[in-house]
Amino acid sequence: MITDFKNKTAVLTGAGSGFGLECARIGAKLGMNLVLVDVQQDALDAATAEMQAAGAPVLAQKVDVSNADQMQALASAVQQRFGAPHFVFNNAGVGSGGLIWENTVADWEWVLGVNIMGVAHGVRLFTPMMLEAAKTDPAYQGHIVNTASMAGLLNAPNMGVYNVSKHAVVALTETLYQDLSLVTTQISASVLCPFFVSTGISHSYRNRPGELAAGKATQSQRIGQAMSEKAVGSGKVSAADVAQKVFDAMAANQFYIYSHPKAIRSVQTRMEDVMLARNPTDPFIDKPEIGQQLRSALQAG
Repeated sequence: MITDFKNKTAVLTGAGSGFGLECARIGAKLGMNLVLVDVQQDALDAATAEMQAAGAPVLAQKVDVSNADQMQALASAVQQRFGAPHFVFNNAGVGSGGLIWENTVADWEWVLGVNIMGVAHGVRLFTPMMLEAAKTDPAYQGHIVNTASMAGLLNAPNMGVYNVSKHAVVALTETLYQDLSLVTTQISASVLCPFFVSTGISHSYRNRPGELAAGKATQSQRIGQAMSEKAVGSGKVSAADVAQKVFDAMAANQFYIYSHPKAIRSVQTRMEDVMLARNPTDPFIDKPEIGQQLRSALQAG
């Protein structure tokens, strides 16, 4: 169990908003060294100023997490400034909606690049540093938290690329947990699977690369965007609540972190579909009006 966070170093991607920012705020209160990483310079600057004002030592880096070279440079900068980190929050993520056959190659590359390769680079670069630190210091303890989503355990329609990316993060993190347990007792991992929580994810199109930003959204993508904004905006659980759950889970070495435990019923239904070789259950079975709304909107075009 991890009980002491003071003077420990945390790397946080997607630190300019949402869960990343809220975890940084908790880290600052606990007296941690913070490595703040974001692709959006203004959000990164604001987060840096806030954490420094709170007294935290900060290393701020503007990084596209999907870029291997930029992530390598980040890892080197962290090593130079703070040494091996104790905590890594591979949190940066982007959202994408629309019928799955309407996503372009550029859509796939952007979402999978950030959501999967961003996590893969974080794991690939920081885990060896952490293992080395554990080898030289028996008191060292580390933890890696990868942000997936309930979309990593379910497959809601009209958001296929996002679902694919988040299922990959769950698989990657479950494997990381098992792999770490083969070689060390000093480092572990968790996967964060939030449901609809008010963060910046529904506005991630603001960071779409140039050629994507210029592209015309299809009707299904516009519908998906509107539904996502409504669902995320109406979330009753705050990003700050979820960040506290993350720190509690690290302290308790809890692997699965849920923002909405009641949503697990839907996961159970999906698992039963798999086990019984039953056709996938209608995801709107409990809220048929939403399903009808979506069908009507899609068929109206």
